[in-house]
Amino acid sequence: MASMRDIKRRRGSIESTGQITKAMKLVSTVKLQKAKGRAEESKPYFNHLYETVAAIFAKAEPEVKARYITKSADGKKAFIVISSNRGLAGGYNANVVKTVTGSGFTKDDILVYAVGRKAKEALERKGYHIEKDYSEVMNSPLYSDASDIGKDVMEAFEDGRVNEIFVVFTIFKNSVSQIPAKLRLLPTEDPGALSDPNTGAEALMNFEPEAEEALKEIIPKYVSGEIYGALIESLASENGARMQAMDNATNNAEEMIEKLTIQFNRARQGSITQEITEIISGANALNE
Repeated sequence: MASMRDIKRRRGSIESTGQITKAMKLVSTVKLQKAKGRAEESKPYFNHLYETVAAIFAKAEPEVKARYITKSADGKKAFIVISSNRGLAGGYNANVVKTVTGSGFTKDDILVYAVGRKAKEALERKGYHIEKDYSEVMNSPLYSDASDIGKDVMEAFEDGRVNEIFVVFTIFKNSVSQIPAKLRLLPTEDPGALSDPNTGAEALMNFEPEAEEALKEIIPKYVSGEIYGALIESLASENGARMQAMDNATNNAEEMIEKLTIQFNRARQGSITQEITEIISGANALNE
């Protein structure tokens, strides 16, 4: 059985850890409220952006939209992988890495554009090639950051170095549920002709200037917009995951402290009983 000193020392260490995890939970809660608000405000816009681009492809001429909806046989896959710069967030970062490794592509086929050190380090250890590192972006994501990332991946797409662009991020469902996801940005799926859901009539769409020029302007903005939406979703998910992890850690610390307190009291009671027994035995020996 552990001594009273060992139990007391261990209990003090756990109490200190519990105070840290409790403080981290409070910080993550505050950050989550802000990030959650941004995610909820931006989600309708980015969903509509995706639908709008699909609508444009549906009405564009086949030769104009072919490059954006047809996968090339050559080239690698650009994976924009969004994780966190810090750990202590439960399985948040590990799930992002699993989404990449379980994507169905070999590591030689993937160029990783890392946003967040944790996934970058994990994928490096697994042998994936890190094309570029934007980890500082996760400290405070801005649209300009997403635009820079989008510009780099679009340049690789235009040059033919990559034939597909994916973004791997975490969808924020609520504070206790975050869903890792892989979204293909380019080439997009051909949605087919648009129709009015009430009449079945094909929707009309005119381009000014020509469709090809319009797409050259719209596609980079679409890619940047979707990346920014993924950054905001991931930031909210990170803080939600960290808050939940720190809450669990705090609860575990409190349970361990309670058990150690019981052990300490038992050890102290045993020590007192032993001392009383020794005193009585000594007194009896003197009386004899």
